[in-house]
Amino acid sequence: MKVYVIGIGLIGGSMALDIKSLQPEATIFGIDADESHLAQAIALGVVEAAATFEDLGDADFVIVSVPVDVALIILPKVLDSIGEQTVVFEVGSTKMPICEAVVNHAKRRNFIATHPIAGTEFSGPSAAITGLFQGKTNIICEVEKTTFKLQEKALDLFKQMGMRIRYMDPKSHDKHIAYVSHLSHISAFMLGKTVIQKEKHEQDIFDMAGSGFESTVRLAKSSPAMWTPIFKQNRKQVVKTLEEYISNLTHFKDLLVNEDYDAIFEEMESVNRIKEILNGMISQIPNKESIRK
Repeated sequence: MKVYVIGIGLIGGSMALDIKSLQPEATIFGIDADESHLAQAIALGVVEAAATFEDLGDADFVIVSVPVDVALIILPKVLDSIGEQTVVFEVGSTKMPICEAVVNHAKRRNFIATHPIAGTEFSGPSAAITGLFQGKTNIICEVEKTTFKLQEKALDLFKQMGMRIRYMDPKSHDKHIAYVSHLSHISAFMLGKTVIQKEKHEQDIFDMAGSGFESTVRLAKSSPAMWTPIFKQNRKQVVKTLEEYISNLTHFKDLLVNEDYDAIFEEMESVNRIKEILNGMISQIPNKESIRK
């Protein structure tokens, strides 16, 4: 098996490590615009050797794991370079633009649009983790546009990694991910900004910051180079979610101004059911043995 990873960061690198673990005979090649990233990935054993687009003709899999604006440019070039039996998948956080970019490509049947819902706040080759995708959901869009044999090939690999598969149309994906991912990152960035601005005058605020603050603001350590293009591509949906979020924040502020603490209690109590939703999500995650079956 020959696998080419384009963009050797957290997601692409973690996939490379999983494939090496699952398929020891596989050879993993890396392509990255940042030569230092490529050298680091080779040194860490994430990939075995460097490659170029000209080498993609004999690939079994090509994983496109680059910022979503870059993906729009290089994905058509990747499809131009591959063989008939190559599976290409792109793992970005927006799906409508990428699906539209290749809708009329002669090798659209070789492409599968995916979004593994997994990650950390870290980036680069050193962020790669074996087992990152275990029990995580992988959203697949427009699966019917991928040749059935190649669908099977990709799905088998995803299931070996321990991922659950969910099918969704690109528009719905981008709408829903704006709430559960994109808004979360904006909230973390802006909370971090608020605290940093205050810290200029009150160093004590950081001395008092505990695990609650750390976990809430964790996503603010994410790469702006990755997230700015995501917000750009999903601007309309993100703006809608922000309007709703800001409305809820304003309402909460008004309750405080009016000293309506009964209403504040009721607001928080009604949201406490998020625990049931999250617990339900965790209970649905299959164990390794059930995934193999």
